[in-house]
Amino acid sequence: MQTAPQLELELLRRVQTRTGRRIRDLAVELLPERVVLRGYAATYHVKQLAQQGVRELLPSIRLENAITVNGSVN
Repeated sequence: MQTAPQLELELLRRVQTRTGRRIRDLAVELLPERVVLRGYAATYHVKQLAQQGVRELLPSIRLENAITVNGSVN
């Protein structure tokens, strides 16, 4: 069984891999009742990929995707 910091790091890695590291200032916050994603993405597609990365590890958890989409982000 993973500890909370280990799981948070695994979620961060999974999201980075799933999105090809295309989210700037990515942060994954693991709270008792939910996971919160923060950062900046150039497209809604990348934002969705980040969400899918979390779902791969925690399919049933409540997820707040607070990633901001700004078309000028590289």
